[in-house]
Amino acid sequence: MLFGIRPIFWVLINAVVSFSYLFIISKILGKKQIAQLEFIDYAVGISLGSIAAEMATDTETPFYYYLISMSIFFLLALLIAIIGRKNSFLKRILKGKPTTLIYEGKIRYEELKKCKIDVNDLLSMLREKNYFDINDVAYAIFEPSGELSVLPKGNQKPVVLEDINREAVKQASLTNILVVDGIISKSGLTEVEKTEDWLFDRLKIAREEDMRNIILATYDEQTDRFNVHYKIQEN
Repeated sequence: MLFGIRPIFWVLINAVVSFSYLFIISKILGKKQIAQLEFIDYAVGISLGSIAAEMATDTETPFYYYLISMSIFFLLALLIAIIGRKNSFLKRILKGKPTTLIYEGKIRYEELKKCKIDVNDLLSMLREKNYFDINDVAYAIFEPSGELSVLPKGNQKPVVLEDINREAVKQASLTNILVVDGIISKSGLTEVEKTEDWLFDRLKIAREEDMRNIILATYDEQTDRFNVHYKIQEN
């Protein structure tokens, strides 16, 4: 029984010290929400957390070894932050730069590939921003923090109540997605009760292989309107 008291005691002490030191470092580096972490913050956060966890359970290595390691990561993060404020070029390298995924209402396929996200990811992020129809979006910018900034088209900007013509307001509806990344959405066609031949005719293509250049095609039943986004933009 007595043999196990000393290791447990040091685990308790190390855990308290590591938590307190990690808290102090976090306060010095500044507040930042998890969803807004940039790459450097993410890497430093994981490293500090790993070191602190290892310190809390290691009863053999002197605790100040871990404090030195955490201090080095802290100083590196602080140094990068200071240099980044002085040198915009280095800041772009270390923290990245915003990427425009939708430009003037059209998806930029090459930028999607660079960011390692697909169309479904983009649509999901737009829904999180309360844009369920991609046709309402003029610009979408993927920030270095991983957040998506959206600028809606002019007729979709928020308005005050007195600006609304109540008689002109239409019931909201979801846009049907018929093609995603060159693949026909069978469920989308079923939803609008249409056939593949109808889809080929409306898209002016002869066969399914011709869809490889289409990254997204949506259809609005109310207006009978297609909105097509191409991997290689057509002039």
